Amino acid sequence: MHVDKKYNRPSYVQGLLTHRCSRCRKGGMFQVNNSCNLKKFMKMNDKCPVCNQIFELEVGFYYGTAYVSYALTVALSVTSFVAWWVLIGMSVNDNRFFWWLGFNIILLIVLQPYLMRLSRAIWLSFFVRYNTNWEAEKPEDPEIDEIKVND
Repeated sequence: MHVDKKYNRPSYVQGLLTHRCSRCRKGGMFQVNNSCNLKKFMKMNDKCPVCNQIFELEVGFYYGTAYVSYALTVALSVTSFVAWWVLIGMSVNDNRFFWWLGFNIILLIVLQPYLMRLSRAIWLSFFVRYNTNWEAEKPEDPEIDEIKVND
């Protein structure tokens, strides 16, 4: 039985959540898989170990991840607020809001390393699309393409 490659492509969301290359969705973006290793959790590979896609497309490429990280943090805070409101409730008569605020601060601090890595994976996926024929085609080199445009 022949399985068509078109239907066998890795999931976009699973690739983001596991910090995989957005071009092939197989190679890892980071040198260490564990985001709890605080000394090395942001060390990225220069290229994808599977398809050789360059991860830093230009100098300062990942400065834009601050916006993605901010959006993720706001979404997580709103989600935890709604969950707190539904499960525990909010009241002006006691300190439940301040308990949620403390819970949210701890939650964001604990999840911050993972959110930073996730924001880099999302940011890269905005600029590098999945290529179904990644095995046969070489990845684009942004520096060479820039030289061709300027000449």
